Amino acid sequence: MAFSTATLGYPRIGKNRELKKALESFWSQKSDATSIQKTLQQVMLDNWQTQKDAGIDYIGIGDTSLYDLVLDWSVFLGLIPKRFRHLSGLDQYFAMARGKEGIPALEMTKWFDTNYHYLVPEIDEDTQPEANFSSFLAVVNQAQSILGQRAVPIILSPVTLLCLSRLKGSLQEHLQRLLPLYAELLRQLAAGGITEVQFHEPILVTTQAEALQEAVTTTYTQLTTIGIPIHLVTYFDDLGKTYPWVVELPVAGIGLDFTRGNNLELLQTYGFPSNKQLEVGLVDGRNIWKIRPQRVLSILENIQKVTTNLRIQPSASLQFVPYDARRETHLPTPLLQVLSFAEQKLEEVVLLAQGGSAAQEQLATIEAQWREFAEFSPQNPTVRERVRQVTAQSLERALPYDQRRPLQPQLPLLPTTTIGSFPQTGEIRQLRVKRKRGEITQAEYEAAIDAEIARCIRWQEEAGLDVLVHGEFERTDMVEFFAQQLEGFAFTEHGWVQSYGSRCVRPPIIYGDVARRQPMTVREFRVAQSLTSKIVKGMLTGPVTLLNWSFARDDLPRRDQAIQIALALRDEVADLEAAGARIVQIDEPALREGLPLKRERWDEYLSWAVDAFRLAAGVARPETQIHTHMCYSEFGDIMPHIQRLDADVLSIENSRSNNETLRQIAEAGYRHQVGNGVYDVHSPVVPTVEQIVQQLKKAIELLPLQQIWVNPDCGLKTRRWEEVIPALKNMVAAAKMLREEIQGASTPSSAQ
Repeated sequence: MAFSTATLGYPRIGKNRELKKALESFWSQKSDATSIQKTLQQVMLDNWQTQKDAGIDYIGIGDTSLYDLVLDWSVFLGLIPKRFRHLSGLDQYFAMARGKEGIPALEMTKWFDTNYHYLVPEIDEDTQPEANFSSFLAVVNQAQSILGQRAVPIILSPVTLLCLSRLKGSLQEHLQRLLPLYAELLRQLAAGGITEVQFHEPILVTTQAEALQEAVTTTYTQLTTIGIPIHLVTYFDDLGKTYPWVVELPVAGIGLDFTRGNNLELLQTYGFPSNKQLEVGLVDGRNIWKIRPQRVLSILENIQKVTTNLRIQPSASLQFVPYDARRETHLPTPLLQVLSFAEQKLEEVVLLAQGGSAAQEQLATIEAQWREFAEFSPQNPTVRERVRQVTAQSLERALPYDQRRPLQPQLPLLPTTTIGSFPQTGEIRQLRVKRKRGEITQAEYEAAIDAEIARCIRWQEEAGLDVLVHGEFERTDMVEFFAQQLEGFAFTEHGWVQSYGSRCVRPPIIYGDVARRQPMTVREFRVAQSLTSKIVKGMLTGPVTLLNWSFARDDLPRRDQAIQIALALRDEVADLEAAGARIVQIDEPALREGLPLKRERWDEYLSWAVDAFRLAAGVARPETQIHTHMCYSEFGDIMPHIQRLDADVLSIENSRSNNETLRQIAEAGYRHQVGNGVYDVHSPVVPTVEQIVQQLKKAIELLPLQQIWVNPDCGLKTRRWEEVIPALKNMVAAAKMLREEIQGASTPSSAQ
């Protein structure tokens, strides 16, 4: 039996990161708005044509964005915070995304449990939405002219939008303000000849959905009266307790993710309405492995026992995977032939939908490729034995925090530092290119990197920072750099995915057991420390971040992969200590993003995730201060686990959250030191001394002085030196000003 096919979104940066390059050119005033719009258009057209050529029946459109799709819907609906309303057009749009002089940007946080960041809408009690769908409708019209009835507009549901917002007032009241705007959009789409739409409702797979039945039912009851068929799309997990009422909503079809969670079990338990189409997310839209035919066909067979009114599609938008695995010609054949990027996933969707003898032959070929890969994938008995030998004692520091703190470096009040990376200039990137091409030797490359380290150390000393870093000039990326030095990882040439805006990353692929070949960071640390009497931090990326920001294996539990990585990092911590490091930072920005979307599964994940960090850090002597950095993290509901990390200093993103993260830490009674992210590195705006002073004064109201460190809220890799130098000088000046103010207030007045 053959089924129809659909997509839910596609990579949107361009095969060669054309959109990233166009945005950065525009922001640096090297090109105009017409240029970026032209690039956006071309990326969009190429995406549509690729999906059409692959034979997809219903192609999701309207997902291409200059920066972020949630930001786009905020703009479409007129949800513009007051501080941006005097601006217009792209000036307003990019101010909301990146900030502007004196105007902080919208908060940025992770899109559910992915490594993509979205911009958080701000909706006040008195916000009155005012829709302008002209640009969206123009895209729809253009898609219709190319795709005909294959074009299916992707619409972000008002319920998910409101739940992801910083919302003041009643969700139900705000929903009633939005629904007439959505209804008008549907009327215009219907009048234009659109025959169906996708409403993306990922909030339904979260624990929060249990309280949303009234809002969701109201939404679809009202909107289906317009007459255009609505296909409700969910992804990233199963519907859980909401399944019985969600499948009864008055929609034409419901999309479920069968690659994560327990949707098959729910389907078998509760059945599925015969008057609806089940849109089956069988091809994993978030990992890069080919389908496992036996596994996938078994799921499909069981689904057909419940309903045969099916459509086959990826489990989610394909924005989370690169474009085309065929370009990775340098990879070993056994690995390459089991990789599936966006274009290959389109082929898999069509393959599963068409059935027949030709499909059976192709599926048999894929099975054979997996068998060949199993023989090729490295297994390391030594690593597996080390994992088995990990005990509770392996996770413990030699002394508790209160006893080890007096043994650690003693610094001034409000000590200043950075998160680790400094600007990666074109010259530095060119060095790596030249080394790769063989135009310079390894020794010449290292000498050039050492010169950059020396310049960075000298500049930090002149700025007056208390704890220094070497700048990470040798690192392409905080994950890729380490993965390149670990067994069990593979790397792509063209495997870019969007993290946010113009920020793209190239996640490594974990394909075998992970082991450290040799010290990874010690050489650069020694160079930096030899240049200064001040403390230089050793800089590592933590095991959970290395796992979550890579494409993980699908044949080994994530917990086991994290423990393998932690053991490799544990050896690196010991080597850094032996080289003289007194502070070692183990960054875990991705720890929270890995939280399951169902709250009842949090403890299981956090148990092994925190254990992995503790295993990496547990080898450190009491005298060694362990830092960790976490960005875009809301800690209020996981503070017991944050405390269990047992890091000596926890550095946080705090600049866009209005001190909410700091407030949560304080309310939890957190006693360890906290690196207060005092300014937003994702904005080109240079903070003033006064702005940083005011931010620090708010921090001092929440935490004792002795707990507070002063730092930017993230690494400085993506910023320019012209922005970094004045920002850090202002940060140091603000800390010194407050120190003097505090010390002056505590000094007894002279004798009368």
